[in-house]
Amino acid sequence: MAIVLTHSDVTALIDRAAVAAAVEQAHIDLSTGSATNPAPAMLPIDRGTVLPMAASARRHRASAVKMLSDMPFNRESGRPAQRSTILLMSADTGECEAVIDGRLITAVRTAAASAVATAHLARTSSAVLGLIGAGALAVEHARAIARVRPLEKVFVWSRSIETVDRFRTAIADLDLEVEPADSPRHVVSTADIVCTLTPSREPIVDGAWFRAGLHLNAVGAPPRADHREVDGAGMAAARVVVDSRSTALAKSGDVLLAIEEGHLAADDIAVELGDVIVQPSRGRRDDEEITLFNSVGIGLQDLVTARLLVDAALEQGVGTRVELAG
Repeated sequence: MAIVLTHSDVTALIDRAAVAAAVEQAHIDLSTGSATNPAPAMLPIDRGTVLPMAASARRHRASAVKMLSDMPFNRESGRPAQRSTILLMSADTGECEAVIDGRLITAVRTAAASAVATAHLARTSSAVLGLIGAGALAVEHARAIARVRPLEKVFVWSRSIETVDRFRTAIADLDLEVEPADSPRHVVSTADIVCTLTPSREPIVDGAWFRAGLHLNAVGAPPRADHREVDGAGMAAARVVVDSRSTALAKSGDVLLAIEEGHLAADDIAVELGDVIVQPSRGRRDDEEITLFNSVGIGLQDLVTARLLVDAALEQGVGTRVELAG
């Protein structure tokens, strides 16, 4: 018997602090070999791409695959450019345990990964957050990072001031000063922690703007080799940590274009987030160093979040039970 969880079900059940803890442990498990996360294949379809993001986790006795449809043309009709559905499978019986809408899971686990990276890479005194992009992912990032650093102020850049106003309202309960920034450069030059959250094709951040001690989470570019948010010089100027080396070398335009341009070598992409958690000396080495977490997103993050949701749904009687084999 499988359980089906809709977007509304996920919204009612999700515990962001629990997701952050699960994502942190997932990266430890990936680094130590008790979880597996191969680089996703890319399946071209008419005017779009499908990425099956698979993972397995011994700790959770499960495997999962998120089918991510990347449809850039959807924007023309006001639809989401990306849609996703997660299948959670039992490692004990092989049966499907759950079918779950992936929209909110993706946003929450992505912000959780950025917060985990921030906790292990940003200076402990960091109090100013900078966001390039002010949509739903910015809201999730502000909430997640406020849990790991003593934030006092947020600089936000967006092409639309209305989006910044909606962002300010959405995080009003955090009691943070929110100041609109007039450019991405303004954000980078004033914040201690920066998150780039745009579906950019061309670099929106220039490494020449970096200042000593900055931590940057490069998050927003879709998993396409020709899209990036940070220029090659910026990638070369930072100590780069990735969520998964194999995924970054297959899908991260930030990484691949920096390599193509000669700013980085593939061997420079050697440190994963789990490595830094397990062995902190592989992360920030001093307060002057610039650190950068390149977040492409991995199926293991989806798996551990799905496991939390299914356990909560069964406990609370939420969702629809379906006999798939009937």
